[in-house]
Amino acid sequence: MYNVNIERLKETLFTLSRIGYNEEDKGIYRPGFSAADFEARNWLMDLAQSEGFRTHMDGAGNVHIEYGPENTSAVVVGSHLDSVPAGGMFDGTLGVIAGLECLRVLKHHDIALKHPVRVVATAEEEGRFGGMFGAQALTGKLTPHDILTMHDADGYLLSDAMKSCGLDPMQALSAAFSPEDLKCFIELHIEQGPVLDQTGIQIGVVDGISGVFKWIVKLVGKADHAGTAPMEMRSDAFMGLADFAHEINRIIDEDGTEYSRITVGKAELKPGFAHTIAGEVDFTLVVRDMDQHIMEALSQACRKALSAIARRHQLMFEYEQVSWLAPQHCSPVLTDFIAEQAQQLGLNYQRMPSGAGHDCQFFTSLTETGLIFIPSVNGISHAPDEWSHWHDVEAGANLLLACVATQATSSGLVKATRKGDKKVTKIANNSNKKVG
Repeated sequence: MYNVNIERLKETLFTLSRIGYNEEDKGIYRPGFSAADFEARNWLMDLAQSEGFRTHMDGAGNVHIEYGPENTSAVVVGSHLDSVPAGGMFDGTLGVIAGLECLRVLKHHDIALKHPVRVVATAEEEGRFGGMFGAQALTGKLTPHDILTMHDADGYLLSDAMKSCGLDPMQALSAAFSPEDLKCFIELHIEQGPVLDQTGIQIGVVDGISGVFKWIVKLVGKADHAGTAPMEMRSDAFMGLADFAHEINRIIDEDGTEYSRITVGKAELKPGFAHTIAGEVDFTLVVRDMDQHIMEALSQACRKALSAIARRHQLMFEYEQVSWLAPQHCSPVLTDFIAEQAQQLGLNYQRMPSGAGHDCQFFTSLTETGLIFIPSVNGISHAPDEWSHWHDVEAGANLLLACVATQATSSGLVKATRKGDKKVTKIANNSNKKVG
């Protein structure tokens, strides 16, 4: 049995957290394809190379770190390095640095691997430009049209952001894995919700990932004097947004499920002056659910509500669908395997869905894919006070290590099976001894 070095893992996470750190609000600012984001990527590559690992950056900006034999399918682990504005230190980065720690342990103990272990730090997972760009590139889900048209909420083109980082945008099309490149993909992530923390459960074994779509919505009325325009004669764009906000719970009640989420995360009033009625409001709308048909129903309900509100307030309504990511289910084979490894380590766990999107959802079409959660204190994420206790970080990283070591030392995919009420590990090639 091998364990991660939690002090080394902690020190590496703290060092990374200082890149893009803002003293004023204590948040981390590493938006995808920003200077801070690429500072973090170059730092990670330098660190991995100094420790003797093979490393490179692909055309999409994904960082690859590898240890073990070459020219055979890899056990891939990873997550992302970019952050939301004023983000926390664990979101995404935990999966990357815990993956690096697994490589360190495997190398230190000189464990004989039949498959290489590759850590991937994906690019632009947080959706600044609408999708999960790095994971989409790795799984062949990009087109030239995507690369040339994707933009952020301010209209800044993805292609221009990539060029500012020294990348040729079209080279992202060359980053895709082939199915034969992969033995499996495993991601470790904080839950970003309150379930594990409130129930005192150490590990979440994720069986499905919510779908999500993002719109940029525009309501256009007429700017006017705030003192002289009568209330009943206004074409106030802000009132349209306010009315829609009150419709959200009704839409979910009528067309959604317990897994539905509708969020207006950013809004801009124009011209944005205290004594002027808002003639225009631009806002983001993000909708999630675990069922594709429910997502389509919510999409239609949002369109109907916004159209009716626009007529009521004499506004023009238009929207752009920036992205649509369908719900995905993790591999039952790998999910059972992860649950068994948690049980063998003496960790309590529960199977659960993920309301947030993750890189691994794109890998489900290519290979056996699994996702591990650890608790987030008070369920907080995407905020400076995001935190996970170090004992939970250590438990999750050790579970990741056990999964990685077992799969990488076996010729065939390791599967969990049940014999009565007891779970045992079955290795496809029985001549291989379980490690980890």
